[in-house]
Amino acid sequence: MANERRRSSMNPVQVLEWIGRRSLVYLQESGQGTILFTRVIRSIFKGPFPVRLTTQQMEEIGFRSLPVVLITAIFTGAVLALQTYSGFKRFGAEGLVGTVVALSMTRELGPVLASIMVAGRVGSAMAAELGTMRVTEQIDALITLATDPVHYLVVPRFVASLVMLPFLVIFADIIGIIGGYVVAVTILGASSTSYINRTLQYLEFSDITIGLLKAAVFGMIIALVGCHMGFYTTGGAEGVGKATTRAVVGASILILISNYFLTALLF
Repeated sequence: MANERRRSSMNPVQVLEWIGRRSLVYLQESGQGTILFTRVIRSIFKGPFPVRLTTQQMEEIGFRSLPVVLITAIFTGAVLALQTYSGFKRFGAEGLVGTVVALSMTRELGPVLASIMVAGRVGSAMAAELGTMRVTEQIDALITLATDPVHYLVVPRFVASLVMLPFLVIFADIIGIIGGYVVAVTILGASSTSYINRTLQYLEFSDITIGLLKAAVFGMIIALVGCHMGFYTTGGAEGVGKATTRAVVGASILILISNYFLTALLF
């Protein structure tokens, strides 16, 4: 509240100065993120590859995120069936409910919602872990021991997110379609045969593959943002908390923005 009152009392020059400072901060973070991304790509192909650490991160990101992703997916599919059935019933097009649920889940809602849930669960954890290591000088200790912290800490998380997000989205798509089927057929009384046939008739393989491609991109975004926020944390425990919050918000916003451009490019 005090900050809002202070900004409201600024003169035009002070407003421009504030905008300039914030712009410089965003430009600096963008540059740091780009440099971190290039270092990660170079480190992936530089041996030895951290297989054990990567498998541990794959379990954390993939297996342990599965319950929250499946719960999100099944109720998303159920809500889609409820909304589309009540809307399409006005035009006598109840048979298209399965098509809408399947296309919505595979193209958009499956990848986006699963990635946002993983960003909230895993991206925050990455930022907190690396941020704690930064403020307690553990990352500096790795550098002193001639160990590349990007290769040791960031690469396993990046690769695990890239690999596991598409698998999570596959499960989310299946469970979402099943959730829509259960609601449409058992609760709303839609035709089971029509639901299945229309889903198979209009759902194309490209719808699934493009959704999985989106998931892979979103996985890279989650890992890069989470690791970047943790890797450059300052300010002790308070800084770790801020880095965790910024990791979740930043990853979620970038997922939504990149989803638009990927959709415009691929469809």
